[in-house]
Amino acid sequence: MTTHYRACNLCEAICGLRITVDDGRITDLRGDPDDPLSHGAICPKATALIDLHTDPRRLRTPVVRSADGFAPIGWDDAFDLVTQRLREVESRFGGDAVATYLGNPNVHNSGSMLSSGGFLRTLSTRNRFSATSVDQLPHHVAALDMFGHPMLLPIPDVDRTGYLLILGANPLVSNGSIMTAPGMRARLRALRERGGRAVVIDPRRTETAAAADEHHFIRPGTDALFLLALISTIFNEGLVRDGRLAPLLAGIEELREAAAPFTPERVAARTGIAANTTRAIARAFAGAPHAVAYGRIGLSIQAFGGLCQWLVNALNAITGNLDEPGGMMWPLPAFDMLLRAKPGEIHAGRYRSRVRGLAEFNGELPVTTMLDEMTTPGDGQVRALVTIAGNPVLSTPNGAALDRALARLDFVLAIDPYVNETTRHAHVILPPAMGLEVEHYDVVFHHFAVRNTARVNLPVVDIDEDQRYDWQIFDALAQRMSGKSLTPPRERLDQGLRFGPRHTSVEALLAHPHGVDYGPLEPCMPERLLTADARIHLAPQRMLDDLTRLRATLDEPIAQFVAIGRRQLRSNNSWMHHIERLNRGPDRCTLLVNVDDAAELGLIDRAIVEVTSEHGCVRVPVETSVEMMRGVVSLPHGYARASLNDLTGDAIDAATGNAVLGGIPVRIAAID
Repeated sequence: MTTHYRACNLCEAICGLRITVDDGRITDLRGDPDDPLSHGAICPKATALIDLHTDPRRLRTPVVRSADGFAPIGWDDAFDLVTQRLREVESRFGGDAVATYLGNPNVHNSGSMLSSGGFLRTLSTRNRFSATSVDQLPHHVAALDMFGHPMLLPIPDVDRTGYLLILGANPLVSNGSIMTAPGMRARLRALRERGGRAVVIDPRRTETAAAADEHHFIRPGTDALFLLALISTIFNEGLVRDGRLAPLLAGIEELREAAAPFTPERVAARTGIAANTTRAIARAFAGAPHAVAYGRIGLSIQAFGGLCQWLVNALNAITGNLDEPGGMMWPLPAFDMLLRAKPGEIHAGRYRSRVRGLAEFNGELPVTTMLDEMTTPGDGQVRALVTIAGNPVLSTPNGAALDRALARLDFVLAIDPYVNETTRHAHVILPPAMGLEVEHYDVVFHHFAVRNTARVNLPVVDIDEDQRYDWQIFDALAQRMSGKSLTPPRERLDQGLRFGPRHTSVEALLAHPHGVDYGPLEPCMPERLLTADARIHLAPQRMLDDLTRLRATLDEPIAQFVAIGRRQLRSNNSWMHHIERLNRGPDRCTLLVNVDDAAELGLIDRAIVEVTSEHGCVRVPVETSVEMMRGVVSLPHGYARASLNDLTGDAIDAATGNAVLGGIPVRIAAID
C-alpha cells in the first residue's frame, strides 16, 4: 500500500489530493491538508477521478469508423491513416480546409499544453478555434489592451482584501475560475472574520450570494452599465485614489469622460439596481482600505463582455486597488508563460475569417464562425476537423446545426478518450491516457492562483502497454506530418522552470510532494508590464468605441424573459454527466424559474416546459425558485437533452468576438 500526493486537474482549483493505492487499485482519495494552496479542501469532482480511471466507457486504444460503428485499429495504422487523410484534404482543398478545435480540458493537462502545439503547427490552417471564445476571451482582450499581453490577467488577492465585490461569478461552486482559489467557502468566512464584506451582483441568488453579506439582483447583460455607474460616482464624488501606480496610468481623464453619462440614476431602470444602492456600493468600495472587484463568466459571455472586463480592471485601478495587497494582483509562477514576451508584441487582428470577416485573436478565430466556415462553399471551406479534448456540439452555440455539418465533413479526427456528441462523427479517435495516469504540472493555473505555489504531479497508476500518453500521440503525428520529433513535455517543463523567475527544476519540485509555497502575491508593476509605452491604458480605444453600442441599449424595451446559464459543483461543462456518483439525487438539468413568474405562468415543479428562443427550442422540467430574479430563467449548458447553448445563435460581443451565451430572450410555454 502506497500513498501519493498530487493535484486534481479537473477544474481550476487544483486542489491537493492524498491518494492511497493498493496493488494498483485506488482505495482512498481525500484532500491533502499539507497542500499550501488548498489546505485539504476538496469538492465532489475529485472523487470522480477514481471513476474516470475505471470507467468502462473510456477508450484506451484507437478506433476507426466503420459501417457497423467503431472498430479497433492499431496505433501505427491509425497514425498512418490520419496522416494520409489530412494530407489528402490539404492537397485537394488547401491548408485552411482543415480546422482545429481545442476543448477546455487541454489547459488542465500539461502533456497537451506542452506538446499539442508541435503537432498543430504541422497544419498550415488559419481556421483554429477553441473553448476560449465561449468563455474567457474578454479577459484576454482587456488584458492585452490595458497591460500589453493576453495572459496578464490580474487576480483578486482574496486572502487579504477587506471588500470583495463579485459580479457574474459563483466561486463557491467554480472554486474561482480565472481565480484559482480552492476552499472558497473558508476564504469567504475568513474575509468576514477579519471584518471584511462580500457583495454579490448577480441575476441569481447563487451559493456564493447566499454566503455573502449582500446580494443584489441585476438584469442580465447590463453589468457594464452598473460598472460605469460605479466609476461615474467615484469620479463625481472625488473618491479616485490612483496610489502608487499613478505615474503608470494613461487615459484617466478619458475614462472619466466616458463614464460621465452613465450615472446611477440614468442606468437604474435598465440594470434593476436602485441608484442609491449603486452609490452606496461605490462609496464602500472606494473607502475600504483594501478592496477588489472580480467579474467572471456571467460578465464574459454576454453582449458586452469586453466592456465588462475592461471596467472591472479600471474600477480596481482608480481606487488604488491594482497591484496592491488585497486588490487585483499578478501571480509570479515558477513556469512563466510570459518569460519570452516582448513589450508591444501584436497578438490580434493579423487576419480575418473567410465568411464573416471576424478578427483573429492570439492565433484563433471566434468559434461562432466555425459552423459558417464548414457550410459556406468556396475556396478555403473547412472540409476536415481535428478536435482535441473538446465537444463543440454541446459546448458552442448552434450545436444542432454544427452536429449536422460535422456529418458532412470529409474527415474528422478526435484526440479524445470518449465517444461523445462530437466525436461520434470522427473517422478516427485516438484516446490518450488521462487523469491519475499522467504526469502533470499546472502550466496555466499557477498564472491565475491567489497564492504563488508550484508542484509536479507524478502518475498514481501505470497505464497499460497498449495505451499512449497525449504527448506520444502528438509526437507520432508530428513525425509523420513534418519528419520532426517533439521535445518531451518534461524536458520543456524543466527548461521553463530552470529559466523561470523561481529558478527551480522538476527534480527540485519532486522533492516536495505537497508542493512548494512561494508566498502571497506581490506587487510587480511596472516590471511585468508589456505595453509598448510601459503605461497601463485605462481607456483603450477599442472599448471607448464600443460604448456607442452600449448607450443604445438604455432605451431598448426589456424582454419578458431572458435565459442565463449556471455552474454546478457536481458537473464539469459538457462532460462527466455519466459519472454515477456525481449525478445521484434529483435531476439538475432543470429550468430555474422565479416562484412568482411560475405562478403567473401556471407552472409547477417538475412540469415540462418548452423554452423557445430566436435560434432554438428545448423541453425541460421546471424548478421553481426564490433565488431567481423575476424575468430571468436559468438553464445549465452542456447537457445532451437540453442545454442553454441550444437556445443561442451566432451572436458575438463585437469588441472581443466572444460568443453571447447569456441574456438570451426566450418564451416559456407549458406542455400539456
